[in-house]
Amino acid sequence: MRFIRHLLLSVARIALIIAAVAVLSFVLVSHSPIDPIDAYMGSRIMTISPEHRELIARNWGLDRPAPERLATWASNLIRGDFGQSIIFNEPVVEVIAKRFAASLWLMAAAWTLSGVIGFGLGIVAGMYPGSLMDRCIRIYALTLASTPTFWIGLLLLVVFAVGLGWAPICCAAPPGVPMNEATLLQRLHHVALPALTLCIVGVAQIAMHTREKMIEIRHSEYALFARAMGERNWGFTRHHALRGVALPAITLQFASLGELFGGSILAEQVFSYPGLGQATVQAGLRGDIPLLLGIVIFSTVFVCTGNLVADILYWMVDPRIASKVES
Repeated sequence: MRFIRHLLLSVARIALIIAAVAVLSFVLVSHSPIDPIDAYMGSRIMTISPEHRELIARNWGLDRPAPERLATWASNLIRGDFGQSIIFNEPVVEVIAKRFAASLWLMAAAWTLSGVIGFGLGIVAGMYPGSLMDRCIRIYALTLASTPTFWIGLLLLVVFAVGLGWAPICCAAPPGVPMNEATLLQRLHHVALPALTLCIVGVAQIAMHTREKMIEIRHSEYALFARAMGERNWGFTRHHALRGVALPAITLQFASLGELFGGSILAEQVFSYPGLGQATVQAGLRGDIPLLLGIVIFSTVFVCTGNLVADILYWMVDPRIASKVES
């Protein structure tokens, strides 16, 4: 019963965070120096008359005061109406759904690979601290932790796409083939390099954190007792250390969803991948306020949901947490 109460409190907290992000995002966008009409019209802005400009502003609701626009937008948002995208001329919900379907392939592949590889490297480095393998893993992690995502993407693009020709240069499907008609192999072929870019960068953080936690567990009293009972390195890791290392790794991995979303924006720009990140850049540069705000709300829900899933997995992985919740 207490677990359900904790879950409801977490959902209420998420709702408050989403509301705060929505209001703050609207205020920031409203005070942006970029004029939406100028950004949308581009070079054609000099050819429209003041009457035409006033008509566009009235059609988009930009002629009304900011508090009135905020109230209207919030009421529509509660009803599930995110508005109409200016640059795509489609409902914002449909644009987000289409673009997220493409980004989901990229983020899911990168998130899974970075978590598994980073966790494995951290375990190995923590089992043999000070060894050559540990030093190599630390150099790799510390170097890539400070490496920009777009630089890694450009490097992989030059080597594997331009130089070796093993991967396509851009897009989520072959030229002339709609993404929803592409085969599974074609999609994987096009998502490989962007996902590898995010994976290479994402491995560093979880590997170093898992290494430190593994070393801490190896110096604990129950580790000393296990070794006195005859447990060897791999046996102690498998029977005693994995669960203690897994909990913080789960938290860190789900907490990295926000960084993953931000990294996907850069990766999609480098590889011209038609996902949600590229739509975010287009919405910002061309002043598509409804789409930009919709993506902000969606990304907030996405990250908060990931953190909520991490809390639930905590309860499932560690029986001690379940017993505390139920007691």
